[in-house]
Amino acid sequence: MSTPLIIKLGGRVLTDVDALQQLFTTVKRLAALRPLVLVHGGGDQVQALLQQLGHESVKIDGQRVTPAAHIPVVAGVLAGDVNSQLCALAQQHGLQPVGLTLQAGNTVRCEIDSSRGAVGIPQAGSGKLLQLLIEHDYLPILSSLGVSDQGERLNVNADLAAATVAQVLHGDLILLTDVVGILDHDGQLIETITAAQAPELIANGTIRDGMIVKLNAALQAAQVVLNKASRRTIAVAGWHDANALTRLARGEPAGTRVQL
Repeated sequence: MSTPLIIKLGGRVLTDVDALQQLFTTVKRLAALRPLVLVHGGGDQVQALLQQLGHESVKIDGQRVTPAAHIPVVAGVLAGDVNSQLCALAQQHGLQPVGLTLQAGNTVRCEIDSSRGAVGIPQAGSGKLLQLLIEHDYLPILSSLGVSDQGERLNVNADLAAATVAQVLHGDLILLTDVVGILDHDGQLIETITAAQAPELIANGTIRDGMIVKLNAALQAAQVVLNKASRRTIAVAGWHDANALTRLARGEPAGTRVQL
């Protein structure tokens, strides 16, 4: 079996039906090239519903603070509304989706990040379930809802969740974003970022807010699945560029590639 490609979906594309249709046309093309696993968040939808219900929602360093009282809303949006919508679209495009949460098959284990409430710090678990599914041509679609060892449901940052799934499967990773990749101060694409360059880019404000989480997730995955001889892909790229995603699926340069 060829190396799986883990794709994280999030941002504006999840709130735009036309954009999702466009994206799943690309996903269908990529699925013909290699095994895929999709991981998604749904922060905008969670935020909107919390506001409708009169709850306040805040972020720290690009990651949402989630009081335990918010978890029923988070779970309903991520594992229910968004996941079922993505599975329906995948089926519409001729794929065989299987909707899952992170704890399915012990794929991802979570510690509790008590500084952010009911938030999980994802850790690699078992790849057996996902491997079984992709070997039989199913498309796993995982929402970023985790569970602690004590059985507490936890909100997990989707970028970090996708990086952990990439670790579990020793796969390639693409973190999709609303822009073409990580940009410099002039708005130009940074084609390659190394682990040594990352701290300075964060310190000088080139990379900030949610993009910090994406870069850290990419670096986390790189430290596990890359080595000097590796040809694995770890990248941040725009969801709207089908050609770029196809190039990345083939191991060719596109977006911002993260290297050790």
